[in-house]
Amino acid sequence: MLNERGVFVPGLTQDNFKVFEDKVEQKLAVFKQEDVPVSVGLVIDNSGSMRDKRPEVNTAALTFVQTSNPQDEAFVVNFNDDYYLDTEHDFTSDINEMKAALERIDARGSTALYDAIIGSLDHLKKGHKDKKVLLVITDGEDNASRHHLEDVIEEAQRSDALIYAIGLYSKEDYHDERSAMNKAKRGLQQLTQATGGLAFFPEEVDDTEAICTQIAHDIRNQYTVAYYPTNTAQDGTYRTVQVDVVPPKGAGKLSVRTRTGYYARRGPNTGD
Repeated sequence: MLNERGVFVPGLTQDNFKVFEDKVEQKLAVFKQEDVPVSVGLVIDNSGSMRDKRPEVNTAALTFVQTSNPQDEAFVVNFNDDYYLDTEHDFTSDINEMKAALERIDARGSTALYDAIIGSLDHLKKGHKDKKVLLVITDGEDNASRHHLEDVIEEAQRSDALIYAIGLYSKEDYHDERSAMNKAKRGLQQLTQATGGLAFFPEEVDDTEAICTQIAHDIRNQYTVAYYPTNTAQDGTYRTVQVDVVPPKGAGKLSVRTRTGYYARRGPNTGD
């Protein structure tokens, strides 16, 4: 929830929010604003083009962890042609274990970004915290995955994860609107927006640390709203979600960021 200056607005009440599923207003069952611990996956590009960027990226990722809730649990996935869980445990709160995982740099090969995200979303299900987050950092287009962007977006929509991404593309990459890097940028934007997250595209790798601090702050300053759908059919269909905000007097224009929808669970007798 941000004001016109892009600053988080605390102190709103349930009456300031209206939630719609498939354009039908829903009754809120949960409303809260609190800093809750999260299960988080750091998904870091380890392809050849990242060789010179990894020291700054590793520092930024550790800053993200240190700025986050101390009770968070995390894992690290490095990826190039394939993806690898590089923390010793499924999840850890040990900063030294995460530092060791980030320093397992073998920057070579191609970029299996989509496979890494889908694998990380699956691993994230093992997390013990109710709130789940992925932070993806990459500098290239996907050129090695078995999966496609559409697969990743659908998998993200089926999950309850919030996805943030940092695309470390150079300014030269954007000269041609049809270029591979512009396509990669649009892909990260589509993926993060579908989950209520954000994508960032800094001009310099040195800006990554400040962005990671911003993301950690964003995660710790959010409203949680939930409802029981009036459409109770367990049919596996995709349901669009829209959240509107009614600003209190004097608050000015407010903007809200949320998931664009979700897939309903399938009941035992609904078939494939």
